[in-house]
Amino acid sequence: MNDTARSHPENVTVEISGSKEDARLVFDALRTCFASDRGPDEIPQQLHEIRPMVWLGTYDVADVRGQGCPPVHLGASVQADVQGGYWAVDRFRHTLDSLFTVEETCTASGDQERDLHLRLESR
Repeated sequence: MNDTARSHPENVTVEISGSKEDARLVFDALRTCFASDRGPDEIPQQLHEIRPMVWLGTYDVADVRGQGCPPVHLGASVQADVQGGYWAVDRFRHTLDSLFTVEETCTASGDQERDLHLRLESR
C-alpha cells in the first residue's frame, strides 16, 4: 500500500439543523478542528422564515488541526446527523464530545457506514 492509499474512509458528512447562528458556531468550531469543504466565508443562510433549514458540511477527520478544540457556547440545542465510516465517525464523535454536551438520539449501522443522530448543547 503506498503512502496515499487509505485503509478506511476518513470523511464525515454532517447535517446541522437549528438556528443559523448556532449552525455557524458549530461549523466554525469544527473547521478549527478538521479540514472542511466549508470556507470561513460560508455563513448559513435562512432562506425561509417558517420552514426549518438544514446545513451540510464535510470534514476530513484525518486532517486534524490543533491540539484541542475549545468548547462552544450555543444559544440553543442543535440537531446533528453524522454519516461516515466507523473509524471516521468515532473520531469525529470524540471531538464533538470535547466541544459540546452530546446526546445520541438514534444510531444506525451498516456494513461500511455509521449514522448518528445527535443533540448538541453547550458544555
